[in-house]
Amino acid sequence: MFVRSIVSKRSVSTLPLLSQRIKQTDGEIVQMFKSPSPSGVIGNFPVRRPTLRRDPSVRKLDERFIRILKIFKWGPDAEKALEVLMLRVDRRLVREVLKIDVEINVKIQFFKWAGKRRNFVHDSTTYMAFIRCLEEDGLVGEMWKAIQEMIRSTCVISPVELSELVKILCKAKMVNKALSVFYQIKGRKCKPTTSTYNTMIVMLIQDGHYDKIHELYKEMCTEGDCFPDTMTYNALISAFGKSGRDDVALRLFDEMKDNGLHPTAKIYTTLLGIYFKLSKVEEALSLAEEMKRKGCAPTVFTFTELIKGLGKAGKVEDAYSVFLNMIKDGCKPDVVVINNLVNILGKAGRLDNALELFDKMESWHCRANVVTYNTIIKALFDSKAPASEAASWFEKMKANGIVPSSFTYSILIDGFCKTNRIEKALLLLEEMDEKGFPPCPAAYCSLINSLGKARRYEAANELFLELKENCGRSSARVYAVMIKHFGKCGRYSEAMGLFNEMKKLGCSPDVYAYNAMMSGMVRAGMLDEAYSLLRSMEVNGCQPDINSHNIILNGLVRTGIPRRAVEMFTKMKESQIKPDAVSYNTILGCLSRAGLFEEAAKLMKEMSSKGFEYDLITYSSLLEAVGQVDVEHTPVL
Repeated sequence: MFVRSIVSKRSVSTLPLLSQRIKQTDGEIVQMFKSPSPSGVIGNFPVRRPTLRRDPSVRKLDERFIRILKIFKWGPDAEKALEVLMLRVDRRLVREVLKIDVEINVKIQFFKWAGKRRNFVHDSTTYMAFIRCLEEDGLVGEMWKAIQEMIRSTCVISPVELSELVKILCKAKMVNKALSVFYQIKGRKCKPTTSTYNTMIVMLIQDGHYDKIHELYKEMCTEGDCFPDTMTYNALISAFGKSGRDDVALRLFDEMKDNGLHPTAKIYTTLLGIYFKLSKVEEALSLAEEMKRKGCAPTVFTFTELIKGLGKAGKVEDAYSVFLNMIKDGCKPDVVVINNLVNILGKAGRLDNALELFDKMESWHCRANVVTYNTIIKALFDSKAPASEAASWFEKMKANGIVPSSFTYSILIDGFCKTNRIEKALLLLEEMDEKGFPPCPAAYCSLINSLGKARRYEAANELFLELKENCGRSSARVYAVMIKHFGKCGRYSEAMGLFNEMKKLGCSPDVYAYNAMMSGMVRAGMLDEAYSLLRSMEVNGCQPDINSHNIILNGLVRTGIPRRAVEMFTKMKESQIKPDAVSYNTILGCLSRAGLFEEAAKLMKEMSSKGFEYDLITYSSLLEAVGQVDVEHTPVL
């Protein structure tokens, strides 16, 4: 039906000048596309030449037939040409026609016409050629129909062809259909090989179907003569590592070695990442030693994982040594490993080493990218370098053709805010907007916080409203900052309004928002309400931190009733959230103001034993209180 409808719509037969073409004789069609007389013909007598046998599978399609297909499309003319040119309709011809550069509809009509010819049956090679054509032209629906027809036919499908079908369907985002085809062909037509299973597993991983991977792996293991190979384990370990199933990944690694297979550098690298993620630094280092012992050369990705993991564990010197050994071993660094090391060194305050690395990048033929510059600029701010130095790196970045990202602006705005250069930060926010970057909540948060600290509450609120207008809503952190500053300036009702607005908009308050709201309540003398909010945090899925407890503790101290503060402090020592230096200093100040010097002395000893230092203000007030008591009890001479 499909073929008939397309044939009936052929534009060739409806044009006035060509309406009689169908009536032309066989001889006229051939004459129209006749090739020049070959040099081997003299007069009417052809010269005999020895005939060479050729492989029919590599015989080229007659150019005259190709020209007919291009001009007349598929239809009676093309059928006549096949007969006149004596082109036998076989699988070779079908494959050749599907290769030529003609409209896809021509190929579809021809393929279906060929399938209806007497003594002709499509095999897997013609089906696969047809399916590839349909995929190339994006005709997903037709492609799926062709695959279904192929499965229903009697043709034999090889494991290689099954793998290709799976890839084609997965590429078209038809993973469930790929899985269905895999099981249909597996059940009736083809016994999958390890390579076929690997293709299916890799495709499932790429589409995030982690739940089906283990099931497929178990089937593979029970086939009897189809066993997992290195590629299988590589895909599985990587997949389970990414999905957080670290225990399964580690078990598969041991199983792989038990089966006599040698892990690749990629597998070792994946396992290193898992060990570091689990904070098993020693196990990670042992694995690196095993890798070296087994003669498996680490790649730049392996070194990156090692350096990143050691840096996260606080072993900065070890991370730096690994990098130096990497250079010594002749492994060329890439920008990713350098960015990671620059970040680690910057956070550790080793700015000189970070800048030295940057200067050597050119000698390693490694070009700095936006992440490199961002990392350097952040390290400069973190190390308390002059803000002008960070600004010069920003200019250097642009001069070298590196386009700043929204994160670049966010780092600069935050850095300028922390160095009290608010006006410069505001100019950068404006520049960011002019460059077409979407509003960055982190940048707004830094500015709103700085404006609040400078008591420029209206300006802070204006920026907050601007962010809401541009984004539709703000992040929980921005809300927390605004709530904090409203609380500080005594605008409690506005702070409470924002807190309630968060919940209405579906922006769940985080611990910072709760702490900001409780702090505002304590300032407003609403201690019971603040304490009630602390208790409701866990119910609402937000875990209180030490600051949450310290805010309430400070509120209890302000009431002038030491007993309640001491009771809460004692409970904190028995709970999971242990008191910190702020907690101890708060209670110490409370005891000193109440004249409970013996209890204060005991607490000071306890603080020392736990490694906490006295707050200078608290200690001064304690000494002052002791002095006042001594004066009051000094006898009059």
